[in-house]
Amino acid sequence: MTTHDAPVLRLVTLPEAALHALLADDLAEAARHTGIPLTENLVSERNKRTWKYRVDLFAQNPDAVSWALPFVAVDGDGTIVGRGGFHEPPDERGMVEVGYEVEPDRRRKGHATAILTLMLKRAADAPDAHVVRASISPDNVASLATVAKFGFVHVGELMDDEDGLELLFERPV
Repeated sequence: MTTHDAPVLRLVTLPEAALHALLADDLAEAARHTGIPLTENLVSERNKRTWKYRVDLFAQNPDAVSWALPFVAVDGDGTIVGRGGFHEPPDERGMVEVGYEVEPDRRRKGHATAILTLMLKRAADAPDAHVVRASISPDNVASLATVAKFGFVHVGELMDDEDGLELLFERPV
């Protein structure tokens, strides 16, 4: 996989205080905690479910913060092009699950590839991560193509209460 044609992005962490602000629909307060302007998409119901999951996880397991704080992906102009993160810290076999989303007006421009590249690098830099997983709807053709570029292998499926059927893909770190 070469990434020479992928956009250059940087990841900006959404600290826990920003997550609380996003849950309260306060984009200005969340932006104050990140230092960058944030998009309306970050307060969508789907994203708010993600923020709530993270806040609850941190309350139950403060050690999870170092792995599970989500981020926004920002391009060279300072524009948010997507978001992502690891669902939880590595499990007992060293598996971490990635999640990412590209802003609707930024899709089909290589941003998912760039985001996943950065996430895989983070996993590779962590001694306790050995396997990276992605769970993807069978209808999400773009995401299926993205993980295929990185050598992810289909290892199973699961029925998610919120998202329905998801295909599971994994690759070694």
